[in-house]
Amino acid sequence: MSRARKVHIKSFGCQMNVYDSNRMADTLAPAGFAETAAADEADLVILNTCHIREKAAEKVYSEIGRIRVMKEAAAREGRAMTIAVAGCVAQAEGKEIIRRASAVDLVVGSQNYHRLPELLARVERGEKVVDTDFPVEDKFDVLAAPTRAAIASRGVTAFVTVQEGCDKFCTFCVVPYTRGAEVSRPVERIVAEVERLADAGVREITLIGQNVNAYHGRGPDGRAWSLAALLYRLSEIPGVARLRYTTSHPRDMDDNLIAAHRDLPALMPYVHLPVQSGSDRVLAAMNRKHTAAHYREIIARMRAARPDLAFSSDFIVGFPGETEEDFGETLDLIEDVRFASAFSFMYSPRPGTPAADMEQVPLEEKSERLQRLQALITRQQRAFNATFAGRTVDILLEKAGRLAGQLVGKSPYLQAVQVMAPASRMGEIVPVTITEVGANSLFGEISSSPYFLSLPESGRSTAQRSGGDRAQSTLPRIAPDHGFSHDRQSQNRKSAKADLRGDPTPPLQGRESAGA
Repeated sequence: MSRARKVHIKSFGCQMNVYDSNRMADTLAPAGFAETAAADEADLVILNTCHIREKAAEKVYSEIGRIRVMKEAAAREGRAMTIAVAGCVAQAEGKEIIRRASAVDLVVGSQNYHRLPELLARVERGEKVVDTDFPVEDKFDVLAAPTRAAIASRGVTAFVTVQEGCDKFCTFCVVPYTRGAEVSRPVERIVAEVERLADAGVREITLIGQNVNAYHGRGPDGRAWSLAALLYRLSEIPGVARLRYTTSHPRDMDDNLIAAHRDLPALMPYVHLPVQSGSDRVLAAMNRKHTAAHYREIIARMRAARPDLAFSSDFIVGFPGETEEDFGETLDLIEDVRFASAFSFMYSPRPGTPAADMEQVPLEEKSERLQRLQALITRQQRAFNATFAGRTVDILLEKAGRLAGQLVGKSPYLQAVQVMAPASRMGEIVPVTITEVGANSLFGEISSSPYFLSLPESGRSTAQRSGGDRAQSTLPRIAPDHGFSHDRQSQNRKSAKADLRGDPTPPLQGRESAGA
């Protein structure tokens, strides 16, 4: 009897790559591949790559060199190891990968991994295979569904891709070239996937996409549904206790989605909304098609709709042509908004993008600005976390901690929280009183007391503390007022969903045209 084949998949970069890696494993399972965490014992090693970070391709080639040594060791043992490169670097580099790294047997693009079994069959026949053309068929139509056991092994939280690609063409970004145009999955396919996840014990779903709030998938009524309508539908699935989404674009943050934050208890009060810069001049050079004032307006609108919302963002420091004045405007925006966290990077050119040919900022200036920006963000993050000391917060217990008898969970704001609790409580959402605030984690004790969590004054923006959170909401009412019976609430939700699929609500006041 031949031994079971093993596959090791290493993911680089974003949450979408984590999702794609899981789906690769699901697709290979019917072909007899079982996952392994040890690359050196694998028959197939897949590097699922990301092209966003600096020198991404070089890091992949370095990793290929490490795996090549394992492949040679396996050959000496009489065992064949196949090396595959997938994802965005594969999409961008194509045949160049095999030319530079002869140990690689297969290069498969980000839209083609549903073909892995047939591509591997060609490799076994002695071919070097490159498949990076955008396919006619939708990979989601043919991908194998995960087994219940596979879902359970991945924990109580899960990513679900609902939208791929980008039509925005920011001048610094390779995504439109590696992931293609914006495409949204049909509502019923997403609902079926989430139902399957919930049935296997998943409690928290994060909807992901390159521009997730540009979602416009076909609904069961034949019409395009917005992300808000999709969230409303998913909130009705038994077992789904928490919903999140990432990554969103300011241009696509419409009134319906803001209203969903106000009306859906399952939608967590933490939003990642990349701004990239606080300078309108730099934003225009980036082709972001929003202004700093527009971004501030959206934040204010969202906090008026739900005062306990907190935000994270992305910042690019040292974009071509950025001056000290431009950078100062970015710091001003950070001071005004007050982020719970943020990701920040020095600009690095991506070959083939317009910004790569623009006038570059000297490295020492970029580095110095990045340090100043990160120091400010760190202060804000620590101040935000410090406000939780002594408060009681809902925590979803997700996995074992480093200490015996310890579990680690996530707060509504994605903070890691460590508590002493038996493993049998994993998957529960429990009230935890925060007893200590560390540099990277919160620590607490499970509480049996009822509580109400609201964002303290120090967690709100200057505009909000001066009265923005008391503004009269003009957003569409897409959920019932508190106090209605369960049946009445259900009926109102159905009406609300119908409203969301019908005529759009008026645009945000003062907002630019929001075409994709």
